[in-house]
Amino acid sequence: MLKAFSDIPRVLEERRAQSLYRERTRLDGAQQVHTLIDGRPMLSFCSNDYLGLANHRAIARRLTEAVAAHGTGAGASHLVNGHHAEHEALEDELAAFTGREAALVFSTGYMANLGVISALMGRGDTVVQDKLNHASLIDGSQLSQARLLRYRHNDPIHLEERLKQAQGKCLVVTDGVFSMDGDCAQLKAMSELCQAHGAWLMVDDAHGLGVLGDQGQGLVGQCGLNESDVPLLVGTLGKAFGTAGAFVAGRRSTIDYLLQYARSYIYTTAAPPAVAAATREALVLVEQADDTRAHLNRLIQRFRQGVGQLPFELMPSHTPIQPLLVGSVDAALHLSQGLRERGLLVTAIRPPTVPVGEARLRVTLSAGHSEADIDRLLNTLEDLA
Repeated sequence: MLKAFSDIPRVLEERRAQSLYRERTRLDGAQQVHTLIDGRPMLSFCSNDYLGLANHRAIARRLTEAVAAHGTGAGASHLVNGHHAEHEALEDELAAFTGREAALVFSTGYMANLGVISALMGRGDTVVQDKLNHASLIDGSQLSQARLLRYRHNDPIHLEERLKQAQGKCLVVTDGVFSMDGDCAQLKAMSELCQAHGAWLMVDDAHGLGVLGDQGQGLVGQCGLNESDVPLLVGTLGKAFGTAGAFVAGRRSTIDYLLQYARSYIYTTAAPPAVAAATREALVLVEQADDTRAHLNRLIQRFRQGVGQLPFELMPSHTPIQPLLVGSVDAALHLSQGLRERGLLVTAIRPPTVPVGEARLRVTLSAGHSEADIDRLLNTLEDLA
């Protein structure tokens, strides 16, 4: 804990001694499975580019065309004169894609979660969250100054206990697909509990949209839940969509309210219109990508079957996030480094991102991978084991 500014060098040294010091990996090429990392050719298994769209030619072409037409920057916030026709068209198309009345586009997923929760909740209210929710969801609750209650991961029984303790307005918040474990929230049971207790359900489906369900409508769509079941649906556009930004979708009145009160939307410069145009192109590709999703699912099954023959603990996930639970920080770092020396990039995830004793390799699969890529990773893991 930093008690004085003069403590900064000591705190950094303590983090290094605990093997928790974070350093950036430099990407020298395009975001794709075969790329350049710190100048070296590398096969990457740590991107959230699940459909392989981050370097898609049609999206890149639409981006450059939009830059030529609309310039490189929005120049102002949405409520001044930075709200472009491309932003508005994207919002309409995202609303239709998710089956909601309206959508509001934010610059990042973090800003979306901060803005939505802090705008809707306040002192005297209660936010109930899964223990493993993303940091942005927790920070949104803290910013709102509402009472925060946590329930055991993916445990509807404990969630119901928390709902009985709620006061004021109650908002239940969950990831759709959990980013470090890869498992999915039990949304149908959660929705029923929320409606029984008069609470709203907010789902951040950042890792589900584009990947799960028909036409990539995400976990919420896969579960057949509408805007009455899930009044607040958040999604990011920098993962399966391959561009940047985020959105929240729901009833028109809810979106209009957020436009009035979500500070992280009101008081920031709008994203470049060209990015919105590129995302509109990506949305078309996502909706048409059922064959791509089928390929991705085959890769997931191939990886899980292969790891099942190795002495690693594979967490129960059927999404592209496939964590190998290692345990100690040093062991996770050693395994990650061994892979890197052999030309494979797999990130070691350490505390405080995950609990102490649960360090892991977070393997993420992409439709850009081939079966040969999966086999290469499996063979290398076998060698390192």
